[in-house]
Amino acid sequence: MRKFLFSLIFSLVIVQVSGQKLPKVEMKCEQGTILVEIDTINAPVSAINFSEHVQKGTFADAVFYRVVRPDNQPNNKVKIEVIQGGLFLDKKIEEIKPIRHETTKETGILHLDGTISMARNQPGSASTEFFICVGDQPELDFGGKRNPDGQGFAAFGKVIKGMDVVRKIQQQKDENQYLVDRIRITEIRIK
Repeated sequence: MRKFLFSLIFSLVIVQVSGQKLPKVEMKCEQGTILVEIDTINAPVSAINFSEHVQKGTFADAVFYRVVRPDNQPNNKVKIEVIQGGLFLDKKIEEIKPIRHETTKETGILHLDGTISMARNQPGSASTEFFICVGDQPELDFGGKRNPDGQGFAAFGKVIKGMDVVRKIQQQKDENQYLVDRIRITEIRIK
């Protein structure tokens, strides 16, 4: 009887998880719209943190402000390609509690083309800043060499529509990776 109950409960959990739709976040800017699917199942800490900031209006003044391409990182031995967004220099960041670092080893979500991930300094310092990968970026995964600590970054979803917009943003004029003209995210919402 116990085996039967365990089997039944396990089956229900599988059905529930596999049938669950992941939330989507829509980001609008003058270059177009980016639609991101947030993986609240495999990366609950990072995904829920991001979703809550969207719902609370934390990103009301968010911008895309940094672009990283092979041509603008001459001093980095390990090159990556991403666009970065969030609150940038807003003092509000200091008031927001950082989240626990979820590694790609823990979540299984790798930094592939279109992956959205938390930006950070030290592990456990991420709060509002995020980036989107342009192309596959394995050096951002756990064990990757972009950060000396080897912990990688916390991937928590993927772009499902609008990678052309991401690429357009990445090609904007920059100075030392920071956009000359920051790109305002005019609307960000759970869809």
